[in-house]
Amino acid sequence: MRHDRGAARARSKTAATWLAFLGGAFGLHRFYLHGPRDAWGWLLIPPTLVGLWGVQRMRALGQDDVLAWFLVPWLGLTLAITMLQAIVYGLTPRERWQARHDPEGRTRPWPWLDVIGVVGALAVGAIVLISTIAFVAQRTFESLAPQSKSQRLAP
Repeated sequence: MRHDRGAARARSKTAATWLAFLGGAFGLHRFYLHGPRDAWGWLLIPPTLVGLWGVQRMRALGQDDVLAWFLVPWLGLTLAITMLQAIVYGLTPRERWQARHDPEGRTRPWPWLDVIGVVGALAVGAIVLISTIAFVAQRTFESLAPQSKSQRLAP
């Protein structure tokens, strides 16, 4: 979804990278680039809140809460997606960024901050994605594994 009316406002690549890295799960980078009416920004919030609710349920009720098993991965997937967006923003060539978000070249380039944001997003995104896959796989295999004989006999 491209908004040409937002192209007149200068938007910093560094700011967009760091907003995606630090607040991407709540759509902050999307609202920064495209304004408060951006549908994709608003669509990031529900899975984030659902995932946070799952984390809260798991902390309160323990790891055996089946509903939390379903809810927590939504947070992981949202975080992984927004980390990818931070990486894409940070690695976008300056000329392409200026053509789309800063046509007059009003923002100051901070290439080292872009690199640090990309490295951080890569590290966090990889950890979150691998953890989410491991969490889902573990819960799936635990639910499908047959109970041992001693567990079946226990009252």
